Amino acid sequence: MTNDYPEFSDPAPWIEKPLQAIKGRGAVSNMAGRFETQLIETVDDGWAAYSDDTDINPALNTSVTAELAKTILSRNQSPDLPFSVSLNPYRGCEHGCVYCFARPTHAYLGLSPGLDFETRLYAKTNAPELLRRELAHHQYQASPIALGINTDAYQPVERALRITRQCLEVLDECRHPVGIITKSALIERDLDLLKPMADNNLIAAAVTITTLDHHIARTLEPRAASPTRRLQTIEKLAQAGIPVLVSVAPVIPFITEQELEKVMQAAASAGATAAGYTVLRLPWEVNPLFQQWLQTHFPERAQRVMNRIRDMRGGKDYDANFATRMRGEGLWADMIRQRFAKALKRYGLNKSGRFVQLDCSQFRKPLSIPPAAKTGTGQLDIFG
Repeated sequence: MTNDYPEFSDPAPWIEKPLQAIKGRGAVSNMAGRFETQLIETVDDGWAAYSDDTDINPALNTSVTAELAKTILSRNQSPDLPFSVSLNPYRGCEHGCVYCFARPTHAYLGLSPGLDFETRLYAKTNAPELLRRELAHHQYQASPIALGINTDAYQPVERALRITRQCLEVLDECRHPVGIITKSALIERDLDLLKPMADNNLIAAAVTITTLDHHIARTLEPRAASPTRRLQTIEKLAQAGIPVLVSVAPVIPFITEQELEKVMQAAASAGATAAGYTVLRLPWEVNPLFQQWLQTHFPERAQRVMNRIRDMRGGKDYDANFATRMRGEGLWADMIRQRFAKALKRYGLNKSGRFVQLDCSQFRKPLSIPPAAKTGTGQLDIFG
C-alpha cells in the first residue's frame, strides 16, 4: 500500500537562494504551502546595511490562537503505526524541529509549513470537554490514545494553558490508557497524575532523543529540551514507575546517524526499557525545508546527506510506501537496522518484545458530560 507524494522540482529553486538561520527557530524560510497560488517574498533593498540596530533576521515572536475544535480524537488505519487513535491539543509546534512530518498540515490552514508552523500556533481550548463527550458516546470503545503525534503536547505554551493536563485528568477519571511522546521536560509537572495511572497499567511514555550533540540539537530542534535534560526526564519517569521508550528519530545520515548506539546506551542508563527508531522522512514541504536547513547549517555535507537519503528511498527524496517509509530500504537502511538490533541486545532494551500492553478493560464512562460548545477561532493571550 502506498500514499504517493508529488516530487518537488529539480533543480530546486528554493536551494539556490542564500538563507540565514533565525535565532530560536528551526526552519530558515516561510515558504508557501502547496495550496497557495500567490507568494509574498521579502527582499533586502540594501538599507539594512546602513543601520546598526537593524537585524536582517530578527527573532520571531510566537502567537497563539484559541480554537474551538469540532472533534478531538483522530483515527488512522496506517499498518505501520502502533496506534489507531490520537489526540493533538495544539496545531503547530514551537519546538521548531525542522524535520517534523506534521509541518505540511499547516498548509491546510493557509499558512506556511515553515516558520508559520512554529510561530503561529492554535490551541484547542475545548479539547478536555470534547474528549469527555467523545468518551461518553455510547458506541465508544477504549483503545490506547496516542497523545501528541502531530504536535508536542508539552511544548512551551502548555506550561500556561494546561490543556494537555486537563485532557490527562479526563483520561485518569475514565481509567483510559494513553501513550505520550514528547521532547519536553514539562511532562514531569504531571507526574502526580501519571504515576497512579502507571500503577494501573494505563500509561506509557516515549521520549525522543535525536542527538546528544547540543550544537546539532540547538539548530535541528531549537526549542525542545536539551538532550541532557531529556535524559533526566527519562530517569524521572522511570523512577515513577512509568514505562519509557526512547525514540531515536529521525536518524539523519552524516548528521545524527553515527550517534545511534550512544543515544540508546545513554537512554538505557537513564532507565528506558525500550527503543525505536525511524529514518528521516521528507513528505511534502518538509523536503525543501530540510534541504534549506542543510544548506544553511551543513553546506559541506548537504549533497552526501541527500544522496544517502535517496539510496534509502529507492532513488527518491521520499517514498511514502507503508512498508518502507519508517525505516527505508536498501543496503544502508539494512545496515542501520542491524546496528539497531545489536544495540538493543547490548543495552538490554526491548527484552519483552512488545514495549507495553496497556489495559483497556478498566475504562469507564465519564461522570459528567459538558454541553456542546460553539466552534471557531480567536486570538489567545497566554501572558495576560
